[in-house]
This record gives sequence, C-alpha cells and structure tokens, in this order.
Amino acid sequence: MTSRILSYALMALLPFLAACAQAPAPETPKEHPLYPGIQDGEFFIEPVPTRYLTPDTVRQEVAYNGPEKPGTIVVDTFARRLYYVTEEGRAMRYAIAVGRAGLAFRGNAKVQRKREWPSWQPTANMIRTQPEMYAPYAAGLPGGLQNPLGARALYLYRGGRDTMFRIHGTVQNASIGHATSAGCIRLFNQDAIDLYGRVNLGTPVKVRTEAESLALEGQFHDDRYGRIAPGPAEPLTEEERILLSGVPAQTR
Repeated sequence: MTSRILSYALMALLPFLAACAQAPAPETPKEHPLYPGIQDGEFFIEPVPTRYLTPDTVRQEVAYNGPEKPGTIVVDTFARRLYYVTEEGRAMRYAIAVGRAGLAFRGNAKVQRKREWPSWQPTANMIRTQPEMYAPYAAGLPGGLQNPLGARALYLYRGGRDTMFRIHGTVQNASIGHATSAGCIRLFNQDAIDLYGRVNLGTPVKVRTEAESLALEGQFHDDRYGRIAPGPAEPLTEEERILLSGVPAQTR
C-alpha cells in the first residue's frame, strides 16, 4: 500500500519536476525599429542597444515653437538636442552628445560639405595639446567603423570658412545624452544617416545660446550618471555627499 501511494505521489509530481528541469529560453534582445542593424555600403552598423533608447533619446517628430524656418538645423547644446525643422510648428528631434568643440560654438552657420563614412584628421591644436592621444593619427584616419566621425558628417561653414564644427555619427552609443571629452555634435549613426538624407548643401544651422535654450526648452541638468535630464539638479544623497567630500575639487 505504501509503495502504491508513493508511486501515485511521484506521478503527480512529474509534470512539476519536468517543468523545473526545463531552463527558461533566453530572451532575444529586440531591435528598436528606428535603430536596427544596417548594412551601409561595405560597413555593418550594429543596432543601438535598447538600454540607450528612451523617450528622450529616440528620434521623433515633435511640436516646435522656435522661430526658425523649415529646412533649418537647430542645435541646443544645453538640452543636448538637435532639431531639423520640417514644417511650420513641427520638427524632427534627435538626441546628441556634445564635446568641447560643440560647447564652444554659438550662432549661425551653413552646411557646405557632406560626407558618407568621412575620413578624420586631428587639428594641429589637438596634436599640440594632447600629443599622446592624437599624434598617432596626424596623417589622418580613413572612414570606417572606428572613425570618430561615424557613418555621416555635416561640415559647417561661416562666411565661406570652415568653422571646424561638425555634426556627425558615432559608434559610442553610450555617449549620447552626455557631455563628452572630445568631438563636436554626435548622433547615433542611425540618426546621422536619417538627418544626412534630409539635409541639402546650404542648409542653415542655428546653435542656441544658453538664454535661448532656457526660454525654449526650460532648465536641464546632468543626473548622477552624467545624462541630461529636464528640470533643476537633484539634491545629492547623504552617501553621495560623503563620497564627494573625499574627492579633490579639481577632479570632480
């Protein structure tokens, strides 16, 4: 009788044991429809990992209340956004990363050159100030997946002269939304390709001042991870205050 009861109990448990023995199938990361893997000429651009894609970083058509006319690129380095005005009151919005060169540029310019998979060469000033980083590339770097200008570049001129200001793609997807250590204005490569296809030579470019950014976008700040976020800066937690108190001011 005892053995029969044990048999019945074992039979009843078998479905549950079988279920436990089956390892759950790993989830296949899904590509965002706007940021898939792309074969672009001889180069394959990897999909943008979804962890970098939020409502603030995914390109989208939005209402636009700036004074610029359709067909204008508007760069807001403070809110880390780029707009391409498509029609009166509407624009395509892109998330950007901003380097030192981008932070230094204000005012108006025009797109005078466009390049697919552009080559890159550091300036004499870059080589002089940071030779360990830039001297190996003094002769230039051909276009490709390792090139810092990414899949597309727009070159901005003012009064017929190159401003050395670039709007370009990047493979450093994690940098989008951040203030970066180098470069001008970076976009996801997929966004750089999209913008490139909309822009003609002679397209006007407006780079906002801080006052214009505050008036049109409101206040923004860097969150504790260095990402741009709307609103005033969040107060530090007690733990963060303690950690920062032990860090020399010049390294903060």
